[in-house]
Amino acid sequence: MSLNIAVLTTGDELINGEMSDTNTARIAQLLSAWGYAIKESRTIGDDESEIEAALRDLSSGRDVVISTGGLGPTDDDLTARAAARTFGRRLALNEEALAQIRRFFAEKNKEMHPRNEKQALLPQKALILPNRLGTAPGFYLRQGTCDLFFLPGVPGEMAVMLEEQVLPHLYERSGGSAPQQERILQVFGLSEPKVEERFSHAPLPQGVHLAFGVEFPFVRVKLRARGESADELLNRAEMHARKLLQPFVFAVGKETLPGNVARMLTDTDRTLALAESCTGGMVAQMLTDIPGASRFLDRGAVTYSNAAKQDWLQVPEDILNREGAVSKACAQAMARGIRQAAGTDLGLAITGIAGPDGGTPDKPVGTVFLALSAEHEERVQGYRFSGNREQIRRISACMALEWLRRYLGNHY
Repeated sequence: MSLNIAVLTTGDELINGEMSDTNTARIAQLLSAWGYAIKESRTIGDDESEIEAALRDLSSGRDVVISTGGLGPTDDDLTARAAARTFGRRLALNEEALAQIRRFFAEKNKEMHPRNEKQALLPQKALILPNRLGTAPGFYLRQGTCDLFFLPGVPGEMAVMLEEQVLPHLYERSGGSAPQQERILQVFGLSEPKVEERFSHAPLPQGVHLAFGVEFPFVRVKLRARGESADELLNRAEMHARKLLQPFVFAVGKETLPGNVARMLTDTDRTLALAESCTGGMVAQMLTDIPGASRFLDRGAVTYSNAAKQDWLQVPEDILNREGAVSKACAQAMARGIRQAAGTDLGLAITGIAGPDGGTPDKPVGTVFLALSAEHEERVQGYRFSGNREQIRRISACMALEWLRRYLGNHY
C-alpha cells in the first residue's frame, strides 16, 4: 500500500538562513529505503497560527504527516500547543512524558531545569514516542485518516526516533509489507554518467529498478524491487552490480568508507600513522569519528610547513628545494617518515594545493600527491582534482581512505 506522506519542519532559524533544513532530506532518505516517498514538504517559522494552518491543511489531504521541531523547553517551542489547538484537544501534563524527561536527567546525573517540564505539556490522548537521546519526547496523534508524528528538530534524535518508531508504524499501516525494498551500493572513483553507462551495456535482472544519487564525492547506486521475491532479486542484482562496478564499490547500505577502513585495519591487526598537509587532519578526523580508532591509529601529523615536514617527518631538504613540498618525492618521504617515527605497519601521506591560490602552470590548484608506505612496499601517485577548496580537500581525504581500503583488501 502506497502512503501519501508530507513533512513539516518548524523554526525561525530554518527560514532566516541561520540553519539549513537537513531533516527533510534525512527523512526522505530513510523513507526511501523502505519504499516510501514524500509527496510534499513545508517549512514554517515559529508562528503558532501558521503552524496550525499548516497542520490543518496537511492532515486533511495526506495519510501521514511527519513534523519536526518546536518541542523544546523555551517560549518559541510552539508545536505541541499548536497541535492541540488545531485538533481541538486540551494541552495537558503528560505524566509518562514527564517521567521520561526526569529519567533522562537522572541518567545523565544532571539537575533538571523547571522549564523542561514544559516539554511534557502535550495534546490530550497523544501517544508518547520515547526519545532516548534527548529531553524532548515525541508524540503521535490520529486525526481522521491521517497519522501525525511529532519529532524533535535535533537531527540525531529525529533520525533515531523515525527509524525506531515511525517507520515500523508505516510498515504496519502498509499491511505488513513495505512498498518496495532497496539496496544501496556506494561508489567512489566513477562519475554518475560512467556508472550509468556500465549498466546500459549490462542491464539488471527483470523486476529490479535502478536509480542514482550523488553525495560528493560518492555516487549512490540504488537497486529497488517489489513483491515477495524482492530480497532474492536484490541479491542477484547486487552481485551483478558489483561485477560491473568493481573495484569502485566501497560500501553497501549504511556502511561508510572510514568505517570499512577501520574495520579492515582492526581485522588485519595493522596499525597506521598519518602525515597530512593540504587536508589539515581530515583523514585523522574521519577515522577518529569511529569508536575504537585507538586500536589501529597511532598518530596523525599535520605538517603544513616545510619546516614541519623536515623536523617531524625527516623529509630531506634537497627534496623540498628541488622538487617542492607538492611532489611525488615529498609525499613518499612523508609517508616513510611518519611510519618510521611511529613504528606502525602503515604510513599514509597527503600533500597538495587545495586553492584557491598557490597554483602554478606546472602544478595547478587541485594537484595532490598521495603516498602509502609499508615495510616492504611503497606506492605514490599524483592527481588533478577539480572543485573548490573544500571539495579538493574532501576528495583527497577520501582517496587516501580508498587507497587503504584497496591495499587492505589485497592483503587480508
